[in-house]
Amino acid sequence: MRDWLAMEATLPGWPSLGDLAQLVRRKEVSPRELVDLSYSRIAALNPHLNAFTATCEERARSEALEAERRVLRAEARPLEGVPVAVKDNTAAAGMAVSNGSRSSSRAPASFDAEVVARLRRAGAIVVGKTNLPEFAAVPVTESLLLGTCLNPWKNTVTCGGSSGGSAVAVAAGMVPVAHGNDGGGSLRIPASCCGILGLKPSRGRISLSPGSDGGGLVSAGFLTTRTSDQALLLDLTSGPATGDQYPPPTPRVPFSASLVERKARLRIAWTVQPPVEAEIAPECVAAVRAAAAMLTRLGHEVVEIDPKWTREWVAEDFRRVWTAGILATVLSLQPARVGPGFLEEHIRTMAALATQTSSGELLLSESRLQLHAREVAALWQQWDVVMTPTLAAAPLRVGELFQGMADDPVAPMDRADRFSPYTPMFNVTGQPAISVPVHWEDDVPIGVQLAAKPYREDLLLQLSRQMEQPAGWPGLRPPGIQRSSSTGIAATEGPGP
Repeated sequence: MRDWLAMEATLPGWPSLGDLAQLVRRKEVSPRELVDLSYSRIAALNPHLNAFTATCEERARSEALEAERRVLRAEARPLEGVPVAVKDNTAAAGMAVSNGSRSSSRAPASFDAEVVARLRRAGAIVVGKTNLPEFAAVPVTESLLLGTCLNPWKNTVTCGGSSGGSAVAVAAGMVPVAHGNDGGGSLRIPASCCGILGLKPSRGRISLSPGSDGGGLVSAGFLTTRTSDQALLLDLTSGPATGDQYPPPTPRVPFSASLVERKARLRIAWTVQPPVEAEIAPECVAAVRAAAAMLTRLGHEVVEIDPKWTREWVAEDFRRVWTAGILATVLSLQPARVGPGFLEEHIRTMAALATQTSSGELLLSESRLQLHAREVAALWQQWDVVMTPTLAAAPLRVGELFQGMADDPVAPMDRADRFSPYTPMFNVTGQPAISVPVHWEDDVPIGVQLAAKPYREDLLLQLSRQMEQPAGWPGLRPPGIQRSSSTGIAATEGPGP
């Protein structure tokens, strides 16, 4: 293996996917070397961080060998040989789907979920599955089955959830990009906590086939360090599959091409007013103000607004819909696998709460959320983008979400509502939203959230790309996981447009 791929005391990041593709096509690095490098970093870091739940080295190395044959035949695909990770609630053939639960069967999947199949067809190599809380139900990555996934910036605070393992794998440099999904903030929350990008695409933009879309709340997406990687991944994985309930429109131009279009002066509104009652920490307000100042310097019209979207009942109605989804998951299990030895207490509490909601009450909650979504969507008649904090506070302490459960079984849900009041609304509206890392407090990342009209991911990607250079996040690494210039993998991507 070449000297520039050798492991060092401090671990480097990765070039952009575009740069990796060029290096592979020019035969300056081989797919096997990329896979070996990923596994070397996983071996070095995962025993401490616990981002990966399983790896598949034999298959990955076999696929890397086939990728090298493609390169020699001048048939390299856009992601040829690129190591990727898949969240462990999504099927990847030959690997079990744990869902973070002791109730899982542990049987290997016989098929790839559509998003995984599209990654493989683009040449990506799945190196493993990543950590999540049980049934992806809470905004931290802690479970009895898989243990706690640690934030590489500060091990005593959460990495966020539910796509926390994927976020940590990217933030720590174990893989260049990772798959995740988002039903209430599960891409954006860990992106904020780990100082990387998390884009929740519009409803239906990336197919969730053959699984459920959680009543339209869930979107598949990715965790990355670079905006260009988000754009390329969208280009390669977007589009409906047979039977999808929400087929998206075809984008005007490819997302990657939209990054180099002439910059438009956008109308950007910002607010720290949450859609549900919650106290907002000063550091989260500071993050939004810093981002607003940056966007103003970049030439955009940036205005603070009062969106008047706070409603007392929004959190309660979203909880009814969310717990109904948890109950549906529990009901799908074998009856012998729903007791305390298989399901965690907060999951059993959510399922029990859902049984107390009548079908009429559930439909009423869904209707009220839909009507509120219509009110919220009206903001985008005046503004191109609306910006909020991603979270209402800095990352919670590890274990904090579950404190007090013995006295109050719904304490984790109440705490989750207060921690992440801004993210679920855009799952309800189906709009695209991205968390970008523009602020650090006590060496811990604090993200801001940008949201656009449905199917206007291009606007969010353009803004994110413009913010990369002044904010400098692609080059930032957690302590002890610093970029090393001696790796020989040199990024050639220029500054944002």
